[in-house]
Amino acid sequence: MGLAFLLEIGVEEVPDWMIKPALENMRNLLTAILGENNLASGEAMSVDATPRRLVIRAEGLLEAQPDETKAISGPPVSSGKGAAQGFAKKMGVAVEDLQTTQTAKGEYYSYKKFIAGRKTIDVLADALPGLITGIYFPKAMYWTGKAGPRFIRPIRWIVCLLGDSVVPFELAGVRSGNVTRGHRLLGSAEIPVTIADYETKLRSNGVILSASERQQRIEKGLAALVSSGNAVQRDEALVETLAYLTEMPTPIRGTFDRAYLKLPQEILTTVMRHHQRYFSVLDSAGGLAPEFIAVMNTDADPEGLVRMGNERVLRARFNDARFFWEFDLRRPLQDRVNDLTNVTFQAKLGSYFEKTERVVALAEEIAQAAGAKVDTCRRAALLSKCDLTTEMVKEFTELQGIVGGLYAREAGEPIEIWRAIYEHYKPVSMEDAIPSTLEGQVVALADKVDTLRGCFLVGLMPTGSRDPFALRRAAQGVVKILAEGKVRVSLPAMVGGNEQLKEFLIDRTRYYFKDVCGYAYDEVNAVLASEPEDLRDIERRLEAIRMVRPTPDFEPVAASFKRIRNILRQAQFDGVGPVNPAVLDEGPEKDLYDEFLRLRDIVQAHRGAQAYTAALEAIASIRPKIDLFFDKVLVNAPDERVRQNRLSLLGSLLSEFSTIADFSEIITQ
Repeated sequence: MGLAFLLEIGVEEVPDWMIKPALENMRNLLTAILGENNLASGEAMSVDATPRRLVIRAEGLLEAQPDETKAISGPPVSSGKGAAQGFAKKMGVAVEDLQTTQTAKGEYYSYKKFIAGRKTIDVLADALPGLITGIYFPKAMYWTGKAGPRFIRPIRWIVCLLGDSVVPFELAGVRSGNVTRGHRLLGSAEIPVTIADYETKLRSNGVILSASERQQRIEKGLAALVSSGNAVQRDEALVETLAYLTEMPTPIRGTFDRAYLKLPQEILTTVMRHHQRYFSVLDSAGGLAPEFIAVMNTDADPEGLVRMGNERVLRARFNDARFFWEFDLRRPLQDRVNDLTNVTFQAKLGSYFEKTERVVALAEEIAQAAGAKVDTCRRAALLSKCDLTTEMVKEFTELQGIVGGLYAREAGEPIEIWRAIYEHYKPVSMEDAIPSTLEGQVVALADKVDTLRGCFLVGLMPTGSRDPFALRRAAQGVVKILAEGKVRVSLPAMVGGNEQLKEFLIDRTRYYFKDVCGYAYDEVNAVLASEPEDLRDIERRLEAIRMVRPTPDFEPVAASFKRIRNILRQAQFDGVGPVNPAVLDEGPEKDLYDEFLRLRDIVQAHRGAQAYTAALEAIASIRPKIDLFFDKVLVNAPDERVRQNRLSLLGSLLSEFSTIADFSEIITQ
């Protein structure tokens, strides 16, 4: 069975978005400690958290480390009696207790030392302070002075139990024990616990330990509170956020004045969602209903004080939004263009006015290549950043772009223009949709490409986990728009001649087709190795490989191409020379050459028509000729002229038939 283990780190409130990564890191750290010290028996480990506690539990720990006998090598026997005495003294034994061991380097003194296993409680007492301070957080703080430990928030209590015993240690003046704390309002400040009753006692003191159970409680409350005919606007991310902001989540329903519904729905939902963490409610027609659902961190609101407080705060926020809306509409976006000179984009890249000039030029260039309306793209690009000067965006930054589109609509701009402005930040993630119109896609591409080009030009590329300008997201947005929008613009056209940026976009392309679209990694590598420039074309090639790969000849011919590449590399044959038919031997060699010429014309015709499935099937059909060639023909012939001609033949095969995909990248069984 083994012993059960519990560690609870009690802290001031941890930011909700940091909790899940911290728990996973905590699990990895404990797994490493148990593994390194031979304490685990392979039993289950679980992690839980609330805003005020990080918890890890494990089952089946050994009571002590296994004893072991460790063979320790000493000096060579040839080094003399003095060296042997020194080694024996170090081991704490007499010279007569040493053994000699024959090794490849000669005979050496050795000693088999018995090492008694330490008690698990002692090992954990030494290791756990390091585990706690080793948990990674993007930001951490000192609370006992700069010489003290760092943690995300001050540690207020520590529960650490192994079986029925407390694992004794101290961290920053806090001693481990068996006393936890309940909910700030609903529970006791001192609760003695055992591993068996830990979760039960927390629950009786107002704490639901399981985040999934807290989420279920929120979901159930949402469903029960909406008025008849209405529905809560789905928001799984907000449910998870609120689960990690509360220990006893309880949804409550509030209302607001219908007069606020005159404001655009996007503004109202942003205020509720991003600033107050309220759920919006939709009526039967899909519009906003004058109600919301908040989640409080207590079990009841019998007098409605929490509800009234939330309604009062939301009313104030809506009044601010209404004021900003009416105030901003006094100046159309066109009149704000020059104001962008006062808004810095990046110190080395100038103001947003300068960025806008670059985006306009890029939008015109991309629009011409993509067949979009150039005038529409130019106008939308010109106005796209003007909302950064508005009071609304200064207060509600989440609305940038969206509110610009709304202001453009109010100013009478055509739908193609205001919609392009409204959507030009999309997609904000791989799950988000791309802009809905070609003109919107062009403006979004121009904006993202300008950011990428500029940042790479001045050396602001992402490094490791640091990406302050969200360049990975911008690059993923470029790839997603090009691929899903079927935009007729090549990837090299996006990079402005910057090779580092080109590689960066290719890496994002690889991620998109492999991790988002689900194509096999070797298939993606094979297609990208042929350096196609059009993402629509890449997808067609990948789909063709997926179709042809199950056929009998595909993987064998891929293995043959890998063999060809290795032969050429070993021969240091780095160029494709002309094949001299007169030097070819009759039989398998000449047959392979003739088949190559026949299939080359077929493949080129299919490739030109982008009929890649047929082209790949044609390439795969050469397998019998290649097999026979390798079986009957000596590539590395003694005659230099014959050898070079055969290498040229293989090089021609590899070069010509790798223009759709590099078969040598395919992993074969």
